[in-house]
Amino acid sequence: MSLAIRKANEADLEAILTIYNQGIADRIATLESEEKDYAYMRRWFDEHQGRYAVLVAELDDDVIGWASLNRYANRCAYDGVADLSIYMERSHRGKGVGKALLEKLEEVARSHGFYKIVLFTFPFNALGQGLYKKCGYREVGVFHNQGILDGKFVDVMAMEKILMTEV
Repeated sequence: MSLAIRKANEADLEAILTIYNQGIADRIATLESEEKDYAYMRRWFDEHQGRYAVLVAELDDDVIGWASLNRYANRCAYDGVADLSIYMERSHRGKGVGKALLEKLEEVARSHGFYKIVLFTFPFNALGQGLYKKCGYREVGVFHNQGILDGKFVDVMAMEKILMTEV
């Protein structure tokens, strides 16, 4: 069994979609509440080319996780800041795959001129926060009542990691 982290390609879209929809259904990683379809994921993938990379974790030819660099804001002042998404197939959560994905994504971010990565997570997502803290991310603060999920307000924690301290 060999884990490989590589750039995602079109053939990975079905697996990426399945894993993302698991995250939506589990209510632990996103404020999205409705599962996405292939057309949505295709548009998303097309927007994640160049600097905004998508990586997959592959184990024995099966995609078991993915991570992406996302646009943080449209203002040019934030061109060096990327937002992070990371999702793991249910049966592979908490097994080190996320750490491998995150480390490789940070390498890609640096090579594309990003000096900082930010992410937003639920305060109750202990598994995710454990990964982020282990990889050097720090809590910035909590946005109270940031979204609504299943008819209830949900808080969202902001975290960050500085990748470069000099321009």
